[in-house]
Amino acid sequence: MPRRVVQQILLKSFFIALLMQSAVYGQSLGEVARENRDKQSDEDTSAAAKPKVITNKDLPKDPNENQAPSQMSGGAGAATTSKKADPFSEKGPTADQRLAEQRLADQRKSQQRLAEQKSAQQSAQQRLAQQRAADQWKRQILAQKNKMAGMQVRIDQLHASIRSANGSVQSDGPYNRSQAQQLQRVAQIQRQLDEQKWKLEQMQEAARHAGMHTAVYDP
Repeated sequence: MPRRVVQQILLKSFFIALLMQSAVYGQSLGEVARENRDKQSDEDTSAAAKPKVITNKDLPKDPNENQAPSQMSGGAGAATTSKKADPFSEKGPTADQRLAEQRLADQRKSQQRLAEQKSAQQSAQQRLAQQRAADQWKRQILAQKNKMAGMQVRIDQLHASIRSANGSVQSDGPYNRSQAQQLQRVAQIQRQLDEQKWKLEQMQEAARHAGMHTAVYDP
């Protein structure tokens, strides 16, 4: 076999082996890259599913850690004082609330006026009732006094008639029959007058206990 032919066969075999090795190496690199991607995806999924544990090292440092309790309380008190001192920190009443408060105030004023009017009416009625009672007591006592005055006038007239005879004044006796009857009449009227005096005293005492003025029970 010629030498040149052998060299061409060997050269072709070398190229074929080189191509096969390159294909195998490329395939191996692809599989390795794919396996790495799958492994990275599994690690990411596992990390997302596993909860993160937070320790003291992960927490932010407290800025007030080194401050004294008095300073912290003073700062809180100052903040509270500032909040109270600010008139615009709290929202004022709404229009509906102000209207409701105004209506309530008007209702209270109206009730107070009605109570004052009712009290004034009751006072006026009480004064009127007292005045009527006083007038009634006064009329009754005056009527009783007038009645007693009329009886006293009758007694005086009978005495004058008994002591007078034919225009001349006589002594205490002797009396005739007509004079004796007049004396009996005088005694009868005097008893009635005494009863009316007692009745008048009872009326005056009752009026005084009822709170009547002296001008009422002793007019």
